[in-house]
Amino acid sequence: MIPTSVEDLLRELSPQVLGAVVRRYGHFDHAEDAVQEALLAASQQWPDDGLPDNPKAWLITVASRRLTDLLRSEQARAHREDAVATRVLPEEFHAPPADRDRPADRDDSLVLLFMCCHPELSAASQIALTLRAVGGLTTAEIARAFLVPEATMAQRISRAKKQVKNSGASFTLPGAAALAARLDAVLHVVYLIFNEGYTATAGPDLYRSDLSNEAIRLARMLHRSLPQDGAVVGLLALLLLTEARRPARTDADGELVPLRDQDRSRWILDYVDEGVALAGAGMDREPVGSYQIQAAIASAHAVADSEATTDWALIVEYYDLLLALSDNPVTRLNRAVAVAMRDGAASGLELLAEIADDERMQRHHRFHAARAHLLERAGDRAAAREAYETAARLATSLPEKRYLNRHATALAPPE
Repeated sequence: MIPTSVEDLLRELSPQVLGAVVRRYGHFDHAEDAVQEALLAASQQWPDDGLPDNPKAWLITVASRRLTDLLRSEQARAHREDAVATRVLPEEFHAPPADRDRPADRDDSLVLLFMCCHPELSAASQIALTLRAVGGLTTAEIARAFLVPEATMAQRISRAKKQVKNSGASFTLPGAAALAARLDAVLHVVYLIFNEGYTATAGPDLYRSDLSNEAIRLARMLHRSLPQDGAVVGLLALLLLTEARRPARTDADGELVPLRDQDRSRWILDYVDEGVALAGAGMDREPVGSYQIQAAIASAHAVADSEATTDWALIVEYYDLLLALSDNPVTRLNRAVAVAMRDGAASGLELLAEIADDERMQRHHRFHAARAHLLERAGDRAAAREAYETAARLATSLPEKRYLNRHATALAPPE
């Protein structure tokens, strides 16, 4: 294992180095491979040899040399196959000469992030490519995070790079109109990365802190570049306020602890303070979108001392705003729980009944878990137990499955 400080430095420098190499030489797919090799070389050499005077310049130099080798190899192969003496890179992958001559300390991370979230890519490919090119994660690390074979993830990343290449995308930020449209995809990718880290969809662990931390790092990068954008502010606030709860989400045995039972003194208070401030600022930015409202909901939870002192009426109002933006069953589910906390379990169960026929909800363990909790609060132990059992069968996260099964067992009638 290399020192965490070196790992953090390489992760921070990874998109900057890739951006510099692509800007100078073009050919995103080969440049990304070359940078990965430079990062690997650094991870092996720096712990023993010490950091170079200029780590970024060191990485750019090594990656540039490797890229040259890759392109020479490709040219030689093309010569053998096509009897062509030279092969010129596609024009769309060359930055203008003046741009290539800019100083190496320029940070192209934002350009790179937008390129990885190209609209022609699927969400899965956008996530994989972003984690590889901007996050600096290895293919093996990404494969482990999403519980797929490394070969499968390698193919996904390779296809994504080829799609970006074939799209003719230039290494520049899109124009104002396209940037606004692409920003939605970028924010969504960062949001999905965080969600997978905060509650892993499968596997033995409740969360993957490496993914949630990477999502926060990407959100901070976006905020530095677009500090006035309300959606960016809202997303960063939401991630910080949610991640703040992580130390209290599991007990000493690693078992899930729901929000209502968490020891809030264990929350990451720096994240709470920063997130609350950002959430307030985000709600002042027009137009107010879903990330700002979700951050405001998280802020309302964060400033309360307990479930009992939470301003549930305000949270219901925020969910009403979310529904006005996009009427979907997941928001209705969350609103029903908030209404139950404000008005009683029976009121929440009535609202859950309105979405019970939605097939998406029937397949979603959170619907059955929420219904089980409200049935238990209402005193219907038999129905609550059945709902907990259904939720446990549908859950893919092992910690969540254990939590739900424990509650179902606790409601079993005495023998």
